[in-house]
Amino acid sequence: MAETNRYTSVAILLHWTIAILIVMLIFVGWRAGDMAEALRAGSTEFTIDDVRLVFNWHKTFGLLVLALSLFRLVWRFMNPVPAMPEGMKPWEKTVARLTHFAFYVLIIGMPILGWLTASASTAPSFLFNNPDLPIPEIAPDNQTLHEVTEFLHGRGAWVIIVLLVLHAGAAIKHHVIDKDDVLARMLPFLRRKNPQD
Repeated sequence: MAETNRYTSVAILLHWTIAILIVMLIFVGWRAGDMAEALRAGSTEFTIDDVRLVFNWHKTFGLLVLALSLFRLVWRFMNPVPAMPEGMKPWEKTVARLTHFAFYVLIIGMPILGWLTASASTAPSFLFNNPDLPIPEIAPDNQTLHEVTEFLHGRGAWVIIVLLVLHAGAAIKHHVIDKDDVLARMLPFLRRKNPQD
């Protein structure tokens, strides 16, 4: 497979779409959790339908991330990815590879954990909060499974946040300090450091 110094347009679109959806998932998930806790504490600010609405959007975004991530994984196998800059130290290349691997595990594994959590609960789940689009149940009404997957799903969100910060920090470091074209590969409007590539 030939090496390239550019990501394909499809890879770039998938990268940023999934990234935006993940950030939305984090905030919507926190909001849903806060609303559910407030409702359980006796708050009259929300109804159960309000909480289910937010949770259903969280589930919808999660399943979109799962579908797009699986497609992205297939696309990655079918299309060469840019080689890492020659100036990168061996440990930096190892960390970069491990980070990318961890991201793939999480962007596929977290939606599956969320799907299991939703399936194992008694609350109805609908795509786009549409009752005509029920989310298939893969492990219905299993309280023990629900508790385990809910715990793992919640902790996984923090792992994603840490990885996002590291990933963004590394990209900025490459652009500002190393002055290579790593960030420009995913942000085509940035001036490339090696125009001849």
